[in-house]
Amino acid sequence: MKNQNRILLGHGSGGKLSHRLVSDLILKYFNHIELAKLNDAARLSFIGENLVFSTDSYVVDPIFFPGGDIGKLAICGTVNDVAMMGAKPLYLSVGLIIEEGFALSDLELILDSMRVSAAEADIEIVTGDTKVVPKGAADKIFINTAGVGVSFSGINLSGQNAQVGDKIIINGTIADHGITVMARRGGLELDLEIKTDSAPLNHMIREILNKVPNVHVMRDPTRGGVATTLNEIAGQSEVGIKLTEKNIPVSEQVNAVCEILGLDPLYIANEGKVLVFSPADHAEDVLSVMRTDKYGQNACIIGEVVNEPRGKVYLETMIGGQRMVDMLAGEQLPRIC
Repeated sequence: MKNQNRILLGHGSGGKLSHRLVSDLILKYFNHIELAKLNDAARLSFIGENLVFSTDSYVVDPIFFPGGDIGKLAICGTVNDVAMMGAKPLYLSVGLIIEEGFALSDLELILDSMRVSAAEADIEIVTGDTKVVPKGAADKIFINTAGVGVSFSGINLSGQNAQVGDKIIINGTIADHGITVMARRGGLELDLEIKTDSAPLNHMIREILNKVPNVHVMRDPTRGGVATTLNEIAGQSEVGIKLTEKNIPVSEQVNAVCEILGLDPLYIANEGKVLVFSPADHAEDVLSVMRTDKYGQNACIIGEVVNEPRGKVYLETMIGGQRMVDMLAGEQLPRIC
């Protein structure tokens, strides 16, 4: 009972507790129409331009892991949030909160990683801030990034736009990032080549929109994984979503770890994946664009939008049954991004 009036780690999961925190408390005080849509970025009109603006904070532990680090996450995550709204990311701000005693050599590695990721995404870091807190007041380093971009003409992407009949497409295997971080954090000695999927997807997204401008929704399934993200969209659009288990791509290595630890890859975070809701007659066009990009070679259709049950997601299992796929209830792995 005493925890009912306290913030828990689960409030940062991206799942049910996170949504209650936002809907029941935060939106009570901040009620801008764009914020209330609960997309990953806001679409704003300013002096004749249609801008997209997003911000995110990164507290991942550990800060270095196979295939990436907290700096790469911070750049790619915000670039992707802006791109998912149908915009070209242009500029980022970077805020650093650094614990006293943090190694300058580690800071240089992180900054260089951010520089490399920003160059790949073709964006500029133009402003920022640095704060140092006493030892013990933070855990090594936290990073905040905010990004702004310009919307592509004629594009309207939102979690509210899913339509019955849409095919749901993902650009590759799921759960790579979460399992990579978990394995490094837990010191698991695995004879497996698993690394984060963290990547800037803005170039691939632009090519998709050039070919299929009537895509309805794009969303990156980060905290809470594919299951939680699809539940968000089902609720926003008031539609049902059917997933086909045999079509969901999971690498053998990640699947093996999930089976050993009793984890469901549908709920594990991704940092280089996009879910695309496309009209059925253009789904193959989306797939063809993805598969020509280095970050989309394993793209596939994993489900479709249906009439019922509204606001819910269900899975057609390998053996022909069905099960409901709810939003993440607690916290499988805190501080994943």
